[in-house]
This record gives sequence, C-alpha cells and structure tokens, in this order.
Amino acid sequence: MALRASDLAESRARRLPRAPQAEIADRALRLRAGVISLVLAAAIFAAKFVAYQITGSTAILSDALESIVNIVAAAFTLASLTIASRPADPSHPYGHGKVEFLSSGFEGGLIAFAALVIVYQALQALWSGHEVAAIEQGLALVIVAGAANALLGYFLLRTGRRTNSPAIEADGLHVLSDFWTSLGVVVGLVLVRVSGWQPLDPLVAIAVGGNLAVVGARLLRGAVGGLLDESDPALLDKLTSVIHTVRTPGIIAIHRLRAIRSGGVVHVDAHVVLPRFWSVVQAHDFSDAFELDVVRGISQDAECIFHLDPCRAVYCSNCRVAPCPVRAHPFVEERDWSLATLTGEAPEE
Repeated sequence: MALRASDLAESRARRLPRAPQAEIADRALRLRAGVISLVLAAAIFAAKFVAYQITGSTAILSDALESIVNIVAAAFTLASLTIASRPADPSHPYGHGKVEFLSSGFEGGLIAFAALVIVYQALQALWSGHEVAAIEQGLALVIVAGAANALLGYFLLRTGRRTNSPAIEADGLHVLSDFWTSLGVVVGLVLVRVSGWQPLDPLVAIAVGGNLAVVGARLLRGAVGGLLDESDPALLDKLTSVIHTVRTPGIIAIHRLRAIRSGGVVHVDAHVVLPRFWSVVQAHDFSDAFELDVVRGISQDAECIFHLDPCRAVYCSNCRVAPCPVRAHPFVEERDWSLATLTGEAPEE
C-alpha cells in the first residue's frame, strides 16, 4: 500500500506517468542551479586568481584556492543531481537520491582539504615575510568576486531548500562561506594598507582556513547523517502536523512513525491502527486515501508505506469510532497525537 506523489498525478490526470508536474519543475530547477553554480564558480575563480597575481597576497591566494574547490564541488554537484533525477529502477527501488548526500560529503571533504592547504601556505608566507603589492587593484577584484558569491550562495541555498536538495543546499552553504572568506580577506587587506603591517595578510589567511575547516566538518557531519538515515526532527515535526490535520476517527492510533529523505523524495512508514471489525477491502481503501492525504500534506515527492494493525481493547477509551460492535470500554478522551506518541511503540494491554 505505497503511494507516491506520482500516483496522485497519474490517478487525477494520467498525463504524467512518472512524476507530477511540480516535481518535474523542481528537477529542472535543481539542474539549472547546478549549471549556474559551475559557470559562476569558474568566473569567480578567474577574478580571484588575477587578484592574487597582481598582489601576491596569501589571503587572496587562500580565497582563490577555495574557489577552485567551488568549481570541483559544483561539477560534482551537477553530476549528482543528474544521477538523482533518475527514476527508481529494479536495482535502485528507492531511487537515486542518496547520491546527493554523497555529493555533500565530498564537498565537505574538499573544503576541509582546502583549509589545510590555506593554513600551510599562510604559515610559509608568515615565516618568509612575503609582502603584498598593488593592494587597491586586488581589493577591487575581490570585492566584485565576493558580491557575486553572496548572490550565488543565496540563490543556491534558496533553491536547495525549495526543492529539498541536500546537494544544492550544501553547495549554497559553501558558496556563502566563500563570501565570508572574501569579506575577511578584504578587511585584512584594508588593515594591511592602513597599518602597513604585512604579517596581517597571512594571519587573515590562517583565520580563513580555520573557518573553512568548521564549514567542511559541518557538511561532512550532515552528509554522514543523511547516508546513515539519521532521524530528521524537522521532517518528523512536519509529519506530525500533517497527520494531526488529515486524520479522521477511523485512524484510531499511529505508532512507530519513521521518515527519511533521499534527495528530493521523502520515505515514510508507520503502523496505523484501524477498527478490527472492518473488512480487508474497507481497511485497504481507507488506508490508501489516508496515504494520499499525507502525501498532499508533505507537499513534495513522497512515498508512504503504512502497516495496518487491528485495534485492541487498550485503544477503546481513546477511540471515537461509532457504532462499534466490539467496544470494550466507553470513549473517555482524545488520544495524544504528539510526536513522542507517534514514533513510540504500541501500548500494552
């Protein structure tokens, strides 16, 4: 009894046999965002590399090195989005969405590696006493590149959250971290220009490397959690709200609710308690309708698999089903529909 959003579209219009129109639009938006990220990452790197050639600044070099990571990460993200957009098949019955978490982890690893290279280069410059030249020209290029990163990062983050794409969201967070890197570089170069104290340049680069290490660690942590099907509190809270809205008296109880994300698809399973005097056909049809309501409430491509349990006497005091030929106790009060109850085990007799 599994229904995806694609089943809803097919049953209503039969014009989109694989996915609803909204999901097709989301997939196209993800791919377009990946292409934009790759093209702009290359242009931003070119601007920063020219700024480094002009100034010889270690801080600008650290910023340019991060932009190289942006290019590689954007290319990997685009490849992962292409794979993730493929429909489920016999060898991948749950689809290909998990590759987006792999992309996010790869990007986090690249950022952490770039942080090590940046700190190494900065320590070398600090030891050798390298001096910065033509600061004004370099500042202008870095400011332009930083502004472009801010706009790109905001666009990617917004797109990733709108289309439920971990890969694009991770890319957006990375690009925004690059903006803050560029801002730190600008502040450092201004201070060097004003004070004339050259060690500020590699010290800023070291600070940039430390910040990147934190960003990389966070992306890796999130990717590992996704690959290991870590519980998503925000998703479970949303499901709790949806269930509370669409449930009817026929849904006596729900327990062992679980949900994971796989790219842009949500997979939900739970045990649903229905009246034990219903026929198999009646319970099946009722469950199908409830699954459709949950899919609509989630508002994205989703798959719901509900295991049906017959009611027991322990549920009677919280059950509104009437008339009921097997009721053991009168109704007393509404059942607790909190997240803790929905995800917990069934009550004992």
